[in-house]
Amino acid sequence: MLRFGIDLGGTKIELIALEGSQVVRQCRVPTPSDSYAAIVEAIAQLVEQAEHELQRPGTVGIGTPGALSRRTQAIKNSNTQVLNGRPLDRDLAERLGRPIRLQNDANCFALSEAIDGAAQAADVVFGAILGTGTGGGVVVRNESVLGCNAIAGEWGHNALPWLTASDEPLPPCYCGLRGCIETYLCGAGLRRDHAQHTNQQLSAAEIAQLAATGDPAASASVERYCERLARALASIINVLDPDVIVLGGGLSLIPRLYARVPELWQRHVFSDTIDTRLVPARHGDSSGVRGAAWLWPGAG
Repeated sequence: MLRFGIDLGGTKIELIALEGSQVVRQCRVPTPSDSYAAIVEAIAQLVEQAEHELQRPGTVGIGTPGALSRRTQAIKNSNTQVLNGRPLDRDLAERLGRPIRLQNDANCFALSEAIDGAAQAADVVFGAILGTGTGGGVVVRNESVLGCNAIAGEWGHNALPWLTASDEPLPPCYCGLRGCIETYLCGAGLRRDHAQHTNQQLSAAEIAQLAATGDPAASASVERYCERLARALASIINVLDPDVIVLGGGLSLIPRLYARVPELWQRHVFSDTIDTRLVPARHGDSSGVRGAAWLWPGAG
């Protein structure tokens, strides 16, 4: 049997079909983000079309922003607002006539990299997505850890630890607090920090490109980013002590992170030796959708 993975994003819905670990079909459609019913129907049609073309049924796993509330069994904390308060897995199960497995997209990213990605064979994996937001997921022996509140891995809404003067003023976060890790480590955080120090309005990608050419101001901004990322990940190591930390998202493409951050986190990790590896995702942008397919590990 095939495994279908769905990545439900704010602008696109992506489907892949896995046979073993091989992708045998992949397609995307725009997300009708203003209509919950249209989202359900778009996902169902993607699955049905793929099954028709492949002439085989499959299991369906979905990675979505937000998570299923333990209390209501409906989506919470999604930045696609029409999903919040909706029982997406149950509605899709009814529409497709089969059980559905659903997890947060960062959990799916971490699961993909743990099963056959950059953290393959590691016992404890932390996956961190550095992009529009700052998500995280925890995998132990190839099983996602959800937690009793369904928020395991949500490091982005902890406060940035070991604050320094350069971190002031604490930026506001959409969650209602100030100084969250996400406000510093997302793409907008790097842009804001660079503008604060240079008065230049550049994208995160442009800052990274300039830093790679040796531009002093951009290099300084990337160095501050590395230092903050090191502090944030040191707090993860002190609590979780993972074998591997895998980075995904657009900012994970900055090469300097993988040498510099482990150097910088040493001063904050409570250990005489630090064997945790920091690595880029093997499957890149496809990790989330692959992880959604792997929510059914015994299929196929």
